[in-house]
Amino acid sequence: MAFVLILVVSINFLVIAVLRTYFCSMVQFFNKYKAFFIGVLLMFPIFYVMNYFEFIHLPKNNPLEIVIYAVFWGILTALPFYHYHYLKTKQRTVLNVLGLMVLFFVALFIDSYMQMPDNPVTFVLLMAFWFGFAYLLIPAFIKKYWKLIAFIYGPLFLYFLYLRLFTGNLETYLKIKEDFPFYLFFLPIPVLFLIWLFEQWKWVQNLKADKAKAELALLRTQINPHFFFNTLNNLYALTVKHSEKAPEVILKLSDMMRYTIYEGDKEMVTLEDEIEYLNNYIELHKIRYKKSVEIAFNHEVDTSLTVAPLLFIILLENAFKHGIETLAENAFIHITLKEETDFIIFSIENNFDPNEISPTNGIGLQNLRSRLSLLYKNKHELKVDVSNNLYITTLKIAKHA
Repeated sequence: MAFVLILVVSINFLVIAVLRTYFCSMVQFFNKYKAFFIGVLLMFPIFYVMNYFEFIHLPKNNPLEIVIYAVFWGILTALPFYHYHYLKTKQRTVLNVLGLMVLFFVALFIDSYMQMPDNPVTFVLLMAFWFGFAYLLIPAFIKKYWKLIAFIYGPLFLYFLYLRLFTGNLETYLKIKEDFPFYLFFLPIPVLFLIWLFEQWKWVQNLKADKAKAELALLRTQINPHFFFNTLNNLYALTVKHSEKAPEVILKLSDMMRYTIYEGDKEMVTLEDEIEYLNNYIELHKIRYKKSVEIAFNHEVDTSLTVAPLLFIILLENAFKHGIETLAENAFIHITLKEETDFIIFSIENNFDPNEISPTNGIGLQNLRSRLSLLYKNKHELKVDVSNNLYITTLKIAKHA
């Protein structure tokens, strides 16, 4: 008996706890969205008062339609109160919206009070309301194309006023109206909408282009420190040994720094300048090596062709770093630069010690792939082949005459 009593009490406490939690959640939900609940409830008396004074006409046999209208307008009316703190920072926009709402209700009042079919005053006020509403939503578009909009709607509006005011009495106008294509007032809307979509598409494309330029600039800044870090390490080794070749290395490094800073910032450079830069880099490394190293650079190409700067140097750096640096003897690097009908091909073949291979390619090759995707998109190919102790890298890029 005691067990049953304990069980019943426990269940009661559990039910009370669940109900309390649910009630608290409902209270929190109501407090958070009370503006919408109050707005919907207030719409019912407002609708019936407006219906009583014949500002609007509520359907008598369709209460569901009235509920839908009340929910829609209640939520719409409650939005400013729900976002009150945000709207405090947008006072000018709020005043413009309130002005448009006043204009809309004035148009409804005039239309209801005068009870005139196709009232020109109401027509003018409603046109002002809709154009003002469009200006709030897309101000830049309206400012840019206001002449086109005026060119389209100006004649239509003047023709409507002519038909309504200067073609005789109301009966005559109503007869003309039966044959007048009023759809012409709505026909330009999809055309203007398509123009707006095209503007948005252009904006997105420009945004992508700006983003690509920013990424490319960042990648260029990463290339310079990467290269000079390796070169300064080489120079440090020579100065420690008090080598007579150190001044020559400094001079070549100075020339290469000049090229990297001034030419590397350009969008395109000639192959002649790029070849000279690569030769300087090769000569700089030859100075510091005492071991037997075979380096051959063959270039059969029109040197007036242009390419993006500092693309080939990364592949050459990798050949030195992961090839010659890992071998004690018989190290070689064979470099070829040639052209085809539509492409320039740069290839490097070097041997390496398989036991000393680096598990990662470093930031150089990663940045090269990123730059190629930004500069040449689908007009390039970077291929890497590794077999035994041989490393072959081929870069194929489109020509820029």
